[in-house]
Amino acid sequence: MPLVNIQILKGHSQERKNEIARRVTAAVSEIAELPREAIWVVFEDVAATDWYVGGTTVAKPAD
Repeated sequence: MPLVNIQILKGHSQERKNEIARRVTAAVSEIAELPREAIWVVFEDVAATDWYVGGTTVAKPAD
């Protein structure tokens, strides 16, 4: 049973997560030749202050 763990910046809508989960499930199902029911997708919402790219936080600086 594949488990896809998606870490995403906090603030994305449930609608967007639903669509991402649907597409990821479809892709894994097709490529792995598994039924969709066998694929788990988990989202981890991460605060921008805890997300870094190149050593710099992606959080907007305070004014």
